[in-house]
Amino acid sequence: MFDEDFLDDEGENQDAYDDLIVSIEAQTQGLNLLIAVCDDPNFRDEIIARYEVELQPNFRAYRVILARPEPSLKAALNQLVEQQEYLRQRQPTVISVTGAEQLYFLRLGNEQSEQEKFFGYLQWTREGLRDFPFAIVLWVTNQILINLIKKAPDFWSWRNGVFRFTSKKTNAVAGKELEPIRFVFRDTELASTDTNENNYFSLPIQDLQRLIENIQQQRGTKDPSLATLYSRLGDIYRSRLERGESQNYQEEQELAIKYWRQAIELQNELGLQTDLAANLNNLAGLYRVTGRYTEAEPLYQQALQLIKCLLGENHPAFATSLNNLAGIYKSTGQYNKAELLYQQALELRKRLLGENHADVVASLNNLALLYDEQGRYDRAEPLYLQALELAKSLLDENHPSLALILNNLALLYYHQGRYSEAEPLSQQAIELDKQFLGEENSDVATDLHNLGLIYRAQGRYNEAESLFLQSLELKQRVLQKAHPLLADTIYALGYLYKEQGRYKEAETLSIKALELDKLLLGENHPHVAESLNNLAEIYRATGRYSEAESLYLEALGICERVWGVEHVRCVAMGENLEKIGVERKRS
Repeated sequence: MFDEDFLDDEGENQDAYDDLIVSIEAQTQGLNLLIAVCDDPNFRDEIIARYEVELQPNFRAYRVILARPEPSLKAALNQLVEQQEYLRQRQPTVISVTGAEQLYFLRLGNEQSEQEKFFGYLQWTREGLRDFPFAIVLWVTNQILINLIKKAPDFWSWRNGVFRFTSKKTNAVAGKELEPIRFVFRDTELASTDTNENNYFSLPIQDLQRLIENIQQQRGTKDPSLATLYSRLGDIYRSRLERGESQNYQEEQELAIKYWRQAIELQNELGLQTDLAANLNNLAGLYRVTGRYTEAEPLYQQALQLIKCLLGENHPAFATSLNNLAGIYKSTGQYNKAELLYQQALELRKRLLGENHADVVASLNNLALLYDEQGRYDRAEPLYLQALELAKSLLDENHPSLALILNNLALLYYHQGRYSEAEPLSQQAIELDKQFLGEENSDVATDLHNLGLIYRAQGRYNEAESLFLQSLELKQRVLQKAHPLLADTIYALGYLYKEQGRYKEAETLSIKALELDKLLLGENHPHVAESLNNLAEIYRATGRYSEAESLYLEALGICERVWGVEHVRCVAMGENLEKIGVERKRS
């Protein structure tokens, strides 16, 4: 089984944790000021809980949250000591201080921002901290740490140690991501900051939300700058989801939807049609990812018509929009419509961009994927081969885009049972992605997952299990616990255990995959139907027919809502239900 603990025993986080423990235990009397850095509050809380237990009974543990809008560390500690007789006796204690991560960076019309007040209190009350002869662990984010060093140097000089814990999740937006909306900061303290060249600059994302509220109050809700700001914030949230940086996947997914909706509404009202088309596609794309196909399709159609009116039918953007609409038709099983649009997009790109263009490679790949999903392998294979040769001629043979096509061709051979041809292609994709992207990358994790599928199909279960576990561990490091890509491999590993008859382990993982799919993708996503079906198969194999039947029915309901009753997957699930009745009679 895979380890879900954030603290890798051989990793940098474990080293930081061990150093923190040693630093706390090294001084039982007098002020022991320690600074811990972590961008993920959930991870931080896990670490605090762990050292609070480990330090017992030698140290009693307390927690303090900085008060807004007056975040004084000394005042917070004073209040705690007044409430606790044990602390007034000056016994060995560790106090964990949180809340700094919630402080606003931007002033937005105030004399000082909350962060500036915090740094001011730290700088001018250092001597007063001598009154607290305890181990004090002040938790900050990387963004706050950078400013703390600059703005509270006297306090900084008193530290006994700095302990950095790494997590993909963050509440900050990198400066380079703010460049497209630089104009909105003209009246803020960021006006003179070079957000592009300063690689260390970042802004708490809640400050962007507060900036929007400030503009709404000062300029009104119809200010054109809001449309751009809404759009960019939606882009930022989507990027955070894709990179595994979101602190709450589902919440930030809904925020991306919210801001793109607001952008679309305002752009419609103000007649900003070019930007409107882009956001219609953005919102539709996120709806597609989450299985909200009925909401995605009309948005794609609207974007297509808008681009047609603005740019005409002989424009690369029109081909891209055709491709987007084809994708939703493919997702909903409307294969004839999807095929027609993919073909139109391919021909238009060839005519406008020439035969040797990266967009032509993408169109060939998309059309091949459609044929592959339909089982029309004889149509898919030559398209993949054509895309592969074209990609090699356009790009260096070590370029990572080649890995995508190699993977897809390998999966085509896997679907056909041509495992000896699939395996070397999959291995080549892994090596290309490792070489170009580095070993710590989610694409490499996906490659490992795909090779695991090929081994599993051949009955090479030990090799498949090893690859699935490697993929899971890598996804946990570079993404986060709650991410759809992680759910995919949990599902695949559970399916492997089911095939081996390891039903208890299979059930645990299948339930985990189902919970993640429902949480991240919604109740009516095809992945949820697949997870339900897999769990039902486990129950059926172990004679738990009533539970299996209930799950089959739920999966079938999702399948019919998404694809319609005649779709091949719906037919297969219906057949599973019939088998339940037969097997019940036999038993």
